Amino acid sequence: MTLDASARLEVDPLIDDPATRIIVCCGAGGVGKTTTAAALGVRAAERGRKVVVLTIDPARRLAQSMGIDSLDNTPRRVKGIEGDGELHAMMLDMKRTFDEIVEAHADAERARAILENPFYQSLSAGFAGTQEYMAMEKLGQLRGREEWDLIVVDTPPSRSALDFLDAPKRLGSFLDGRFIKLLMAPAKVGGRAGMKFLNVGMSMMTGTLGKLLGGQLLRDVQTFVAAMDTMFGGFRTRADATYRLLQAPGTAFMVVAAPERDALREAAYFVERLAAEDMPLAGLVLNRVHGSEAARLSAERALAAAENLDESGIVDQEPGKTGGRDAAAVSPESPAVDHSPEAREVPPDTPGSPSEVPEVPDAHDVHDVQTAQQLTAGLLRLHAERMQVLAREQRTRDRFTALHPEVPVTEVPALPGDVHDLAGLRAIGTRLAAGS
Repeated sequence: MTLDASARLEVDPLIDDPATRIIVCCGAGGVGKTTTAAALGVRAAERGRKVVVLTIDPARRLAQSMGIDSLDNTPRRVKGIEGDGELHAMMLDMKRTFDEIVEAHADAERARAILENPFYQSLSAGFAGTQEYMAMEKLGQLRGREEWDLIVVDTPPSRSALDFLDAPKRLGSFLDGRFIKLLMAPAKVGGRAGMKFLNVGMSMMTGTLGKLLGGQLLRDVQTFVAAMDTMFGGFRTRADATYRLLQAPGTAFMVVAAPERDALREAAYFVERLAAEDMPLAGLVLNRVHGSEAARLSAERALAAAENLDESGIVDQEPGKTGGRDAAAVSPESPAVDHSPEAREVPPDTPGSPSEVPEVPDAHDVHDVQTAQQLTAGLLRLHAERMQVLAREQRTRDRFTALHPEVPVTEVPALPGDVHDLAGLRAIGTRLAAGS
């Protein structure tokens, strides 16, 4: 597969540009977002920038590939970077990030009440969208510190990459919604009047819910809301600020995909969503693309050649009937051949000498020829399968290009093994920059 030069994503100019402050790697799960983000971080650092890579991948592959025992909510410097830059890496701790927000925006007594509240503990540990929202919170914190030249974000491995964009608004809407405001009302009334309001004003709404979940949950929620009252506006404000940060000129989105139909379909959907939200798209990274040094031999020709080899193969014969050492037994009328030493000493220019009689391969030679033909036919079939894969990947990419001809693309050739160290990440970075 090859790319038109005008449509190629130029990675090095992007990461070298001081105006590029955030790169967000997004896409469907399992397409190589974490590896792409790490490789971009390594390449940018080795080209002189001070970089931090934020991953939300719980598999901890990033830490292993960078030679770090473990990653947590604090950026840790990566050793072994060549050049004048620096590389730091961290893995989002969702609950710890939520705790930090509470501690930063509430006094000590209220913060303790929130952190110890059972509903808060459930919310911060597993509420739908919390991980994505906290990733954006952490991004905002990192950007606000002005400590790094470039922040590379590896988005969460969610079912849909769009969750990353939707989470800030979704969680902000939840914390600022009518249900939460209704729960806040008793706390604002205060005392027994508040509890009376809760019991009477919410009886119809909470009756069924109370039977299913129990009154204790509702009391935990009400206590949580009362403690979080002054913080709800902050969630909405920060969600809006994060969205503006993603739309800023210093941010670049890289959509990562594999050359497969489902992955590129989601990539196309994501490209359209970014355009609708006025978010800057750098281009598409197409990972694990297959190639061949013998692409001029088509699958059809390779299969035809394999079939010809099968049809023209030499058939095994019984020993002594291949014209070899027992050739005298081929026909009773055949003249006897003298194999004595004296016969072998006939001068080369003597008529009928062995030098003038063509040698007939023996059974071992025939077997060797057959084996070579079988191996060749097998290799031709493997080549045909590979060319069919290449053709399928090309058709899939062409469909994406037809839908979005304006999107620059770079292709990363498939590697024979997994990336597990800095050298592997460096090699991926080189392929990202070079394309195919």
